[in-house]
Amino acid sequence: MTAARRGTATAPLRRALRRHPSQLARIAAWSALEAVPAFLIGHAVARAIEDGFAAGRPGTGLAWLAALGAAWLVAAVAARQIVLAVAAVAEPFRDDLLAVVVHGAVRRAAATAGARRDSAAVTRAGLQVELARDAFAAVVTTVRGFAFTVVSVVLGLLTLAPGAAALVLPPFAAGLGLFLASLPALARRQRAFLMADERLAEATTATMGGLRDIAACGAERREGDRLAARVAEQAAAARALARVTAVRTAALAVGGWLPVLLLLAGTPWLLRGGAGAGVVVGALAYVTQSLAPALGGLVQGLGVSGVRLAATLDRIAASGADEEPPVPRLRPAGAEVRLSGVTFAYGPHARPVVADLDLRVPEGEHLAVVGPSGAGKSTLAALVSGLLRPGAGEALIGGVPAACTDPSARVLIPQEAYVFRGTLRDNLTYLAPEGVPEEDLGRAVAALGAEDLVEAAGGYDAPLDPAALSAGRRQLVALVRAYLSPARLVVLDEATSCLDPAAEARVERAFARRGGTLVVVAHRITSARRAGRVLLMDGPDVRTGTHDELVRTAPLYADLVGHWQPEPVS
Repeated sequence: MTAARRGTATAPLRRALRRHPSQLARIAAWSALEAVPAFLIGHAVARAIEDGFAAGRPGTGLAWLAALGAAWLVAAVAARQIVLAVAAVAEPFRDDLLAVVVHGAVRRAAATAGARRDSAAVTRAGLQVELARDAFAAVVTTVRGFAFTVVSVVLGLLTLAPGAAALVLPPFAAGLGLFLASLPALARRQRAFLMADERLAEATTATMGGLRDIAACGAERREGDRLAARVAEQAAAARALARVTAVRTAALAVGGWLPVLLLLAGTPWLLRGGAGAGVVVGALAYVTQSLAPALGGLVQGLGVSGVRLAATLDRIAASGADEEPPVPRLRPAGAEVRLSGVTFAYGPHARPVVADLDLRVPEGEHLAVVGPSGAGKSTLAALVSGLLRPGAGEALIGGVPAACTDPSARVLIPQEAYVFRGTLRDNLTYLAPEGVPEEDLGRAVAALGAEDLVEAAGGYDAPLDPAALSAGRRQLVALVRAYLSPARLVVLDEATSCLDPAAEARVERAFARRGGTLVVVAHRITSARRAGRVLLMDGPDVRTGTHDELVRTAPLYADLVGHWQPEPVS
């Protein structure tokens, strides 16, 4: 992994740890309480035996054991608080990772104009981000538990029996060092396994999507062999990972159980040095009940969760890494649209969808874009709004390259309207950075004829279920959202296709009165009639004029007018 990639991969991790210092302090405070039994157990066992039961005072012995039990109750309460505090740190970390994945997926989709589905991005978003979140929480929990437990045990051993500490700590340090030295190899094997798993998922998705074609071409055996090779690759990666993880068992044996053998073998020496039998048992309790479990937890936590976190972060960073420097975002001086010699094709050898197009849409104009299916209308909408970059020429908004324009200066509403879970108010005001006063919200809803939508939803602050909305109502939500945005350029790419003709007319008139520049990819001929100017597209060939002019001079447009009928209400 390069230094730049490593920085990208660990950036969300660093942000998560720095973002909430109060939560980290809370975790440390509760961890100190949780570690009290780790310090007390050896002393309590030793005193219960030597000062209590062995001395004929069972009440004293029971009192020491009761104190240890009370410490465990406090530790249980602390453990619950630690889980809550770790969750408060891990959830924002998950959100940061999702932002990286979504950024990468959107960037690739824009680069390919949706020409392919990024199934790997789906895998990363649905599986790897969740794995990273869970692994991060496990690592934080494990590392802080190990650190506080080790400090408590060391203090306990040194105050109870320094000779026992000399027998326990060297092999423990050796086992810990052996495990830490194996982590880089574990990370490499884990990353190889994740990549093999991802390639298998991509191959399976592609095969499942083309089963009909595979059967029609008689390619079942070839596809089966291809998938079998991917399965074998994943299995080999899993076996290699399993071989390396065997080092964890050796590290645990050296650091966790060798100290027990040394304590038992060194018992005569400890007794000659003045330690009693209770002290020896107490030292054994420190090792078997605190130190060995802590090392086992660290080995499991870092050896599985930590390695998985490192490998997953690397893959997520690769998905979101930009091949190009970040695009600057500039505020345009106005909302005039100007295309000069714009050419765009979906691929280096594909026929251009838009070829050498010159177009000027003055600020304040209402332009309708019409043409047969596949003529490039949606491509033009994406070029005008900056979602696509021309292969040649330039597309400007207010003198600024469209792809570099501040997102708040233009808004594109596609046919498939996006509505998210939340309140209706959140959905309607999503693009208004400063919020929207109640009266302005009401005026926008009235202007676009969305009163029934608000009433059916139960008011602005009612929760909205996108799946429960019809396609027409989802489009109304997106249209009101665009109307309330500060954007002076609005591009509607068949954004009213699910509205009835009267509702569509009301929406387009409202946007025309709103001010700014309006570009409408027309769904019905009435949209073209309402526009001040019409752009007729037939692939690379384009013509502009008013509705009446094009009816007289453009046979294609006259033919569209003759066959263009209003669609049924959705």
